[in-house]
Amino acid sequence: MMEAKEACGVFGVYAPGRSVAHLVFDGLYALQHRGQESAGMAVSDGDAITVMKDMGLVTTVFDERKLSGLRGHLAIGHTRYSTAGSSDWIHAQPVFRGVGRAGFALGHNGNLTNTAELGESAGMLPGLVSSDSDLVAELLGQAFPPDLPERTRAEHVDDLERALLSVLPAVEGAFSFVLLDADRLIGVRDPNGFRPLCLGRLEATDEFEMGWVLASESPALDVIGATFIRELEPGEMVVIDGKEVRSERPFPVERLDPKLCIFEFVYFARPDTTLYGNEVHGARRRMGQLLATQAPIAGDLVMGVPDSGVPAAEGYAVASGIPYGQGLVKNRYIGRTFIAPTQAERANGVRRKLNPLRENIAGKRVIVVDDSIVRGTTTRAMVVMLREAGATEVHLRISSPPFKWPCYYGIDTPDRTELLASIKTLEEIVEFLNVDSLEYLTLEHLVRAIDAPGAGFCDACLTGSYPVPVPVVVDIAARPALSGASRGAQG
Repeated sequence: MMEAKEACGVFGVYAPGRSVAHLVFDGLYALQHRGQESAGMAVSDGDAITVMKDMGLVTTVFDERKLSGLRGHLAIGHTRYSTAGSSDWIHAQPVFRGVGRAGFALGHNGNLTNTAELGESAGMLPGLVSSDSDLVAELLGQAFPPDLPERTRAEHVDDLERALLSVLPAVEGAFSFVLLDADRLIGVRDPNGFRPLCLGRLEATDEFEMGWVLASESPALDVIGATFIRELEPGEMVVIDGKEVRSERPFPVERLDPKLCIFEFVYFARPDTTLYGNEVHGARRRMGQLLATQAPIAGDLVMGVPDSGVPAAEGYAVASGIPYGQGLVKNRYIGRTFIAPTQAERANGVRRKLNPLRENIAGKRVIVVDDSIVRGTTTRAMVVMLREAGATEVHLRISSPPFKWPCYYGIDTPDRTELLASIKTLEEIVEFLNVDSLEYLTLEHLVRAIDAPGAGFCDACLTGSYPVPVPVVVDIAARPALSGASRGAQG
């Protein structure tokens, strides 16, 4: 049960004649799983940019009255988790800077790894960089040409694009940006493509011109009736101005090294999302099938932990021949348990979020399939519930390798000393969770399940191999190597 905070969700749309604020609302609603702390959007009518943002869910921040006041043909939106910067209003996005003709707004999904150097280059004193998104906005603002009154509107059109081409080569880490000024929508993906970003098209009708959409995940295109065109390539910058969709390459070729976060497939992305040309749901089912082959166990019922563990459980049941059934009911009105700031609150959140189906569980040997274990607090609480419901045996199967290293590329993971697989052996984890057996999917099988030959992945949280330099990683006391199925994650 994943307990790390997710990457944020970004969305952008250029659609003359349409109610773009409503389109952004729907797009952000489809991306709500990527961030539940704050939501916001920036809308341009060609002359001015209006920004509205606040703490809370998309449906809390926006209503019909607010949306009706956001008029324009061009907009970006953002839903956030605080991977860098505290969780409060000042860090809600999009970020705005009032430079140039009408200013610009930026939404960021990811986490930079060289904020100290960038802050120094921007002239910001140490400790004053509130978030990496704000820092990038500051650098871009400084790169704008002087705002002289004699400059014409046409002379302002390229200001944001030129600022990006100047600033981006110095930016390191994980970032998928959506930006707008008065006239253009721009999307940028870092040279490693750590975080997803895709392009979609709104077809022209008798009433509307053709429109273009950028989104973290493809379901956000579906919900507004846009057609998925493609994923942006690592290191690509797409500029949309209504006349064309133009691709720029602001990064040197030697920095291009595709490393999509492998946990997008395991947990973060929606099951109906397309990544590397594959639907995520199918990859998760294959994870379960390979897990059943790799780590078979006798049981009476295979059940998945809602929601991201369910496809893998279905695959495990098919491959094992053991009946699949529902063992836990999820309260659809409760957010993901890692929102709670303390471990005790996270554990209590499991009981608020999940409830056992006692008639399905009582007297049975239950095989529980979940996507991951981070701290283990919520998993332990879930096992207690299953045993209280009458399960005679609880066998835990995890559809990813042990999560052993913190992420510095946009996922707010705990310190390594809090990661269960880093501080305990497999036998110790079994004892801590009070399960009868535990097996993890190997990294080799995880990559095989994704079925994207030649694709590059970041698996640093599993192997400790970071593709881009990160802050110094302080190791902990050496532990005995994990045995059995978990050995494939040692790297």
